[in-house]
Amino acid sequence: MKLKNYIIIGLILIMGSEAYAQQGRQRRADTLFNKFSFVKAAEVYKDLIRNNYNKDYATRQLADCYAYLRNPAMASRYYKRVVEQDEVPIDYYYSYAQSLRGIKKYKESREWFQRFKDSGGVTNTESFEKDLDFMAHVFSAKKQYFLKRTRINSRFSDFGAIEHNGKIYFTSARDEGVSVKRLYGWNEQPFLDIYVTEKGSRRKVDHSFKLKGDINSIYHDGPVTITNDGKTMYFSRNAANRFGKETDKKGVSQMSIYKATLKDSIWTNVEKLPFSNNNYSVQHPALNKENNRLYFSSDMPGGEGGSDIYYVDINPDETLGEPQNLGKVVNTKDTEGTPFMNNEGILFFSSDGHFGLGLLDVFGTISNENGEITDVVNLGIPVNSEKDDFSFTMNEDGLTGYFSSNRRGGRGSDDIYEYYRKPLLNVRGQVVDAINTKPVPNSKIKLVDADGNEIAYVATDKDGFYEINIDRNKDYKIVASQNKYIDDYREFSSKNISSIESVIVANLILNPVQKVEVLASLALNTIYFDFNKHNIREDAKKELDKIVKLMNEDYPEMVIRIESHTDSRGTLSYNDRLSIDRANSTYAYLISKGIDPSRITEHKGFGERRLTNGCEDGAKCEDKDHQLNRRTQFIVVKME
Repeated sequence: MKLKNYIIIGLILIMGSEAYAQQGRQRRADTLFNKFSFVKAAEVYKDLIRNNYNKDYATRQLADCYAYLRNPAMASRYYKRVVEQDEVPIDYYYSYAQSLRGIKKYKESREWFQRFKDSGGVTNTESFEKDLDFMAHVFSAKKQYFLKRTRINSRFSDFGAIEHNGKIYFTSARDEGVSVKRLYGWNEQPFLDIYVTEKGSRRKVDHSFKLKGDINSIYHDGPVTITNDGKTMYFSRNAANRFGKETDKKGVSQMSIYKATLKDSIWTNVEKLPFSNNNYSVQHPALNKENNRLYFSSDMPGGEGGSDIYYVDINPDETLGEPQNLGKVVNTKDTEGTPFMNNEGILFFSSDGHFGLGLLDVFGTISNENGEITDVVNLGIPVNSEKDDFSFTMNEDGLTGYFSSNRRGGRGSDDIYEYYRKPLLNVRGQVVDAINTKPVPNSKIKLVDADGNEIAYVATDKDGFYEINIDRNKDYKIVASQNKYIDDYREFSSKNISSIESVIVANLILNPVQKVEVLASLALNTIYFDFNKHNIREDAKKELDKIVKLMNEDYPEMVIRIESHTDSRGTLSYNDRLSIDRANSTYAYLISKGIDPSRITEHKGFGERRLTNGCEDGAKCEDKDHQLNRRTQFIVVKME
């Protein structure tokens, strides 16, 4: 029997840990998706589907992954499953129609496009029919990013914001507050400098926030990128030295990339990188996650057009390789610049050569299984506008970051905008014991939709907490279950939830099954006495201490009574007195350990009247049999 119980307990623990792991996998998949790492995200979503975990949601995400990867065959396979889901957003009808066009199933495509329109969808029929790039609309079909106010802009040019170790570094022309302003003749604004401020600070950023050290010069400086350890910075600067500006044959001062190191909290040891050149510009440095590759933009000879995205490898000895052009998938005959690499190795950049909404637009890249860039995606509104949009950066969470734009409505010529992606909505809560309000770990949590279908499951952690991602605008029920407890559930809705809300709280309370009987048989063990004695033995003290803990810590509302007994040897009246003494000594011990007397309703002795076996007067019994009758028992009167 014990072996069977151990096997059951083992299976429960395995199931619980696996359920909790599924929750972690979904979080990982969503993070990869937000970071444009669609190949990796697709594999994790497939795993969730195989394990039937939040299957509808994972299928929608997987279909979008294949759409972004420009794989219409796989996209249409999963969109077909998506459009069969209940209450699916109608945008998926449009996505399915476009994926069918991508595999030349034009009749079915038109049918689903018509269904999209009949359901209230609005689009241009002519643009749908002419859209040869079958998924070009997908990213902009749903609003991916939202803007929030940032306090660091000035009436001058501000751009190139990045976060690093709780600080925001950015480039600005705000040279306000100094006695002598250096004006750049091209736009009559002060020259650019690099500034730093604490993230979340409400202080006004003025000239005193300029980066300390040798970074800022008398000409343009910035934007920057910083190594993971915070000790090395790469930044753009006008090619200049102590004797004046270095210019090309036409007198134009080109941009170069410089390197600086942090020493005693000061940026110093500034040196120009060797691939910089007075005859063309290299600027906008960006590091990959491993800090062994530096990306930049340049109009150096041999490129695809006006300016292209390049990279150089950074060798272990800190020497640099030769500049490599990223090729025609990224670069066009026009302008590409301000590259940025997120921590999943995905490149973002600005361009006016790819199809966009205005002048410079921000694009993300799509990479295949080998990490090769195969396509680019316009990030759509509101990141892009009819004006110049550039210097896109993404924080490690994949949900927040910055970009710059000179669009209407800003404070200066170029402004920094902070963005966030609509947070995933999740239901979370804690499961506790109804009697003692303590957490119940390894409880199975089941998420059920309005039709009663189980769509996700998870196990509570050691503190009784759980968390499951859910869709917006749906009705749900959450059910908690655990061995020896009665199930509890909550019904809730994600309808009419604000777009900035990310959490619905649903705490659950489990009542023990047959709590009185379970406690009486498993927790309140009988204690035993020596022959003709009523003192508490050492082994009995251990059991009584367990009862004290149970009553004081686990079940503070529990009330008991004490019943004491003797064996059959001795007179009836003597045994009555002895059993009362045993009851009194048991009662006194519990009270001495802090049990409130009101929680022990009575402590009575029953002598030899309630023998547990046949060892009555005259019976031949060994002492071990008599021992079973020299006892005190505990009866639970009430639990709460």
